[in-house]
Amino acid sequence: MSTKIIDDVSRVFADANAYTEEVSLHAAFTHLRANAPISWVEAPNYRPFWAVTKHEDIMTIERQHNLFTNSPRPVLVTAEADELSAASGVSTLIHMDDPQHKVVRAIGVDWFRPKAMRAMKIRVQELAKNYVDKLAELGGECDFMQEVAVNFPLYVIMSMLGVPDEDFPMMLRCTQEMFGSEDEEFKRGAGPEEQMAAMMEMFTYFTALTASRRENPTDDFASAIANATIDGEPLSDIDTVSYYLIVATAGHDTTSATIAGGLLALIENPDQLQRLRDEPELMTLATEEMIRWVTPVKCFMRTAQEDTEVGGVPIAAGEALLLSYASGNRDEDIFDDPFTFDVARDPNKHLAFGYGVHFCLGAALARMEVSAFFSELIPRLESIELAGEPEFMKTTFVGGLKHLPIRYSVT
Repeated sequence: MSTKIIDDVSRVFADANAYTEEVSLHAAFTHLRANAPISWVEAPNYRPFWAVTKHEDIMTIERQHNLFTNSPRPVLVTAEADELSAASGVSTLIHMDDPQHKVVRAIGVDWFRPKAMRAMKIRVQELAKNYVDKLAELGGECDFMQEVAVNFPLYVIMSMLGVPDEDFPMMLRCTQEMFGSEDEEFKRGAGPEEQMAAMMEMFTYFTALTASRRENPTDDFASAIANATIDGEPLSDIDTVSYYLIVATAGHDTTSATIAGGLLALIENPDQLQRLRDEPELMTLATEEMIRWVTPVKCFMRTAQEDTEVGGVPIAAGEALLLSYASGNRDEDIFDDPFTFDVARDPNKHLAFGYGVHFCLGAALARMEVSAFFSELIPRLESIELAGEPEFMKTTFVGGLKHLPIRYSVT
């Protein structure tokens, strides 16, 4: 293999603080796309990896899921956290490859098909109205992220699972602790062992839920997971709980980040807010643009199974690659004026949901939630402005705004 391309700017991917400053973050991504689109990264406390920043190269990797596998390193965490995760036995859909991935994913597919989404639409619209009503009740000023955005998607996904309302605060806390493990405001303890405690609390909860649904099945998604079989055998306890875990966390945090980030984009681009008022039929396109703009899943990892190359760069078997969706979604070669928020952007070939066999299972639900919320909000929104400085979560994986103080008038 030839000498590895190393650009010190690529260490940004191993810096959770970087995602709190979007201007400098995207400046770094722009530099890498132009000068070192596939760069070897050696950062303290992390196992080395290739950082892939161009849309075309990310797609090349996504299309070859047998050559570039999710296992054994699906997300970017420290070497110590990698070892703890492996020891825990956690095996969600993002940890799996075919053929296991295909059969386990099939358990949830029917719950996200068009027929199921049509059935969910009434509940989603009802919850969207409830949370816009809550905005009105809050008196014209609030932290939108913490008082509205984190709650609406959580109630949607918990409604699907059939989890009782009194358990929602625990689910919210554990989800924020898991995805906010790099952020002082949300993380549980200082070390990876303490941070794993949030995951283990959810494991305990979902183990009890599994036992309950197996003893008394209902018609909710939790029962479908608890009573699923593969080749006539029920899922193991760890696989069952892992399924709940990915649905409950990924189905919530990513959508809340998109809704809050989408609202911030509309505040910062009042011409686009006015265009949505004037042309509500643009909501489908606007939803995709919000998802591109925020890109709540910042990256995923893949591992090469044999010697190969991407974008002319030799990749050795066993080497890990970070697919930067946040960078790919600003790629100048794919998007016209990628740093312009455009509610009518079409086409919009964003990578926020991934691609191919690992395309996000809940993409249709996420789109429905974002569209339903803004379709309810915008006709009732008389005015809106920032009431303070937006704050972003420290992360190397999933994240977005953690505080969005706003001042507004809602009818």
